[in-house]
Amino acid sequence: MERKVKVAVVRVAGTNCEVETAYAFKLAGGKPEIVHMNEFYKKRKHLEDYQILAFPGGFSYGDDIAAAKLWANEIKYKLKKEVKQFVEEGKPVIGICNGFQLLVKTGLLPAFEEPMKKQEATLAFNDIGLYHDRWVYLKPENKKCIFTRNLNKIIFLPVAHAEGKFIINEEGLKKLEENNQIVFRYVDDKGGLAGFPWNPNGSIGNIAGICNFEGNILGLMPHPERYLHKWMHPLWTKFTSLSIEGDGLIIFKNAVEYVAKKF
Repeated sequence: MERKVKVAVVRVAGTNCEVETAYAFKLAGGKPEIVHMNEFYKKRKHLEDYQILAFPGGFSYGDDIAAAKLWANEIKYKLKKEVKQFVEEGKPVIGICNGFQLLVKTGLLPAFEEPMKKQEATLAFNDIGLYHDRWVYLKPENKKCIFTRNLNKIIFLPVAHAEGKFIINEEGLKKLEENNQIVFRYVDDKGGLAGFPWNPNGSIGNIAGICNFEGNILGLMPHPERYLHKWMHPLWTKFTSLSIEGDGLIIFKNAVEYVAKKF
């Protein structure tokens, strides 16, 4: 009997994309389990029993103080050792939207020195000052990230956030580029860098997603779990040539296939 890759899709109060994210991993061939973080904090569940860790989107703890800040602090003080070990073993970790905000604020990304040492970037309010929901084009720029291997085309995914503007200082941006840690950039429908609305939040360098140096942690603001089948595309009845599989599915498949071969 083939061993299924176990995925912990974690949640707290305010998380609202855990069901869709779990479904994405199931469709990709994994065995997802939605786990409340208290299960780990109280030692009723153990992170080491899983091969993939997913932080889904939503508004954890109401995004009080700042997006994902409370959840990030909770992890740093209650689960730092376990999360750090999970990452250092090379197991895949993905943070989507609120999950990306969490990865940045725990110091798991970009982690220039070591995981969870300090926060080196942030995700701030969109330039338009409002929650924004639209579909965007993304250009993959990274070949070492586990989640985006063999992804060579511009993809189309939705964003839905109020605090999605990726901000980092000039030195940090240079390091991201030199280390090949930029995974996705917002582009226009021709693949060129462009401002609003193509870049929906004003992110520096049009950055939509980054990974750590090793490539096993991915954080991105767009939602790959919201485009798994062609009929989830907003114009699927018009574009009859669409693939049956949505652009987001390959991201989850890559992680499951990587773990199945390596662990």
